[in-house]
Amino acid sequence: MSPLAAIRPDDWNFPLFLHVLGATVLVGGLFSGAATLALARGQERYLRLGYWSLLAIALPGYVVMRVGGEWIYSKELGDAEEDPAWVGIGYTTADTGALLLLIGLIVGGIGVARLRRGGGSGLLRVSLVLSVLLLAAYVVAVWAMAAKPD
Repeated sequence: MSPLAAIRPDDWNFPLFLHVLGATVLVGGLFSGAATLALARGQERYLRLGYWSLLAIALPGYVVMRVGGEWIYSKELGDAEEDPAWVGIGYTTADTGALLLLIGLIVGGIGVARLRRGGGSGLLRVSLVLSVLLLAAYVVAVWAMAAKPD
């Protein structure tokens, strides 16, 4: 690869930055939420903190990642006839990840509401498991975005 091929137009920088920033916040929110839920050991305040980490950090991170991703896609590959494999991997993990994140947030929200009555920790474990699965999927997506396999 020549150095000339690594240069991209300046108007691509902000959408790419937004995409990477959102992905970083998303993974950080998932990691902090999952770690807090895993280490809570039934303590109500830590279970709540883990859930709110997912809701207040991971969800907005997903939205920013997706908006930035669509924006950079329209600038870089919008007129391409066929998408590269790494774009397909990114779309698959993003779409499936959105569904799993929303399911985890809904189930976790019900679990947090039940914490007041002494239950709900099992539902928050479901959120934990989904968060760990998402982290594994996003590791694959990060690899695909960096390595750009065809």
